[in-house]
Amino acid sequence: MKKVQLTETVLRDANQSLMATRLPYADYADILPEMDKAGYYSVECWGGATFDSCLRYLGEDPWERLRNLRKNLPNTRLQMLLRGQNLLGYKHYHDDVVEKFVELSIKNGIDIIRIFDALNDFRNIKTALEATKKYATKRTIASGCISYTQSPVHTVEKYVSMCKELKSMGFETICLKDMAGTMSPFEAESLIKGIKDAVGNMPLILHTHCTTGMAYMTVMKAIDSGVDVVDTATSCFSNGTSQPATETMFYALQQYGIKTGLNEDVINKVNDYFKPIKQKYVDSGLINPKSMATDAQALVYKVPGGMLSNMIANLKDMKAMDKFDAALAEIPSVRKDLGYPPLVTPLSQMVGNQAVVNVLMGERYKQISTEVKNYFKGEYGIAPAPVNLELQAKIIGEGNEPVDCRIEDSKRTGQEFKDAKKALGDLARSEEDLMSYICYPGQTETFLKERKAKEENIAKYSIEEA
Repeated sequence: MKKVQLTETVLRDANQSLMATRLPYADYADILPEMDKAGYYSVECWGGATFDSCLRYLGEDPWERLRNLRKNLPNTRLQMLLRGQNLLGYKHYHDDVVEKFVELSIKNGIDIIRIFDALNDFRNIKTALEATKKYATKRTIASGCISYTQSPVHTVEKYVSMCKELKSMGFETICLKDMAGTMSPFEAESLIKGIKDAVGNMPLILHTHCTTGMAYMTVMKAIDSGVDVVDTATSCFSNGTSQPATETMFYALQQYGIKTGLNEDVINKVNDYFKPIKQKYVDSGLINPKSMATDAQALVYKVPGGMLSNMIANLKDMKAMDKFDAALAEIPSVRKDLGYPPLVTPLSQMVGNQAVVNVLMGERYKQISTEVKNYFKGEYGIAPAPVNLELQAKIIGEGNEPVDCRIEDSKRTGQEFKDAKKALGDLARSEEDLMSYICYPGQTETFLKERKAKEENIAKYSIEEA
């Protein structure tokens, strides 16, 4: 009997896509023991934007969140999304930093590390893969991820070639990450059959979004074509810019006689638990109706869910929601200027933010972000296609060529860790604190100061009470 397994995304990408990753641990802590009985292939619960959001918005230690998840989901594979040499940030880090981050992730409870590079420049995922293999436990899986998009340079043959390369690098599974939900059923069929022919029995995973309305059709065609695992979200946190519904997919596959390993009673209890939580954020306005809707225009804009929810949040903060449609329409032009990069973090934020700035300023590239400048300088890797040469000349000077700035660190001096220790002093109590600072210095320092002040107040109160 055919078997297709499901990864549950509500703890990471589903809420990242619908509400910009603002779901605190306290909101879902009580349901974790029940989720542990569901029979998921994995629970995606960390990485992506969760690290930044914990420190910046939620007042949480992301490492402590991970340890709590591990404690309460002992029988379930915990999965994270890692941006290769970018880790969870927006720049390349030295190899020793990447290795230590992977080591600490596995040490604190991660089982599956899904590793990708925004440009599909696989030199940028090599160090993370090697570190995953080095610190692997019996449960560890290194999953190579391809950022899927459509453009004049992205073809089935190109993707099949990428998958062959991921297999030869030593990844154990391959994930097709369709972050904007633009993969059609037709494309899924030819792509997955081609990949399966090329990599044999290597497990193939599909991650897509419902943004354009095609996800359910695409997932079913992908399963028919041989995909082994699909990402889904408990139904109240599904659809819109999120993933297809877990319970719906379970029901449909069951009728075809396809086993999922899921416990129907448990996945229904999980959804019942999250219903009032979702409603709370709808009522508060944190989940915007635009994020819950289907927008076929995303087939043109190629905008992923997390990018859309963040753009909405930023425009609301600037009281400029009237510019939303114009900013959306500007995205394809900016993407073409940058050589058709897949719109996935950090490229999605870079392209989206530049599109917003172009519209707000009333002139294209009157103001250019530091990240876009660094992209043209070569600091993120090789663009999939030629970039706008006029814009490149404006940024790096006429006649100059971008330098390949893939950070090598053969000496492994540990300088970032020395600098972090010096900056934090006694605020840092662990390697995890230092790593948080290296990734997000300002947010981490603020968080650690608040943690220390809170503990001092508790101690003072206890003495007074005594």
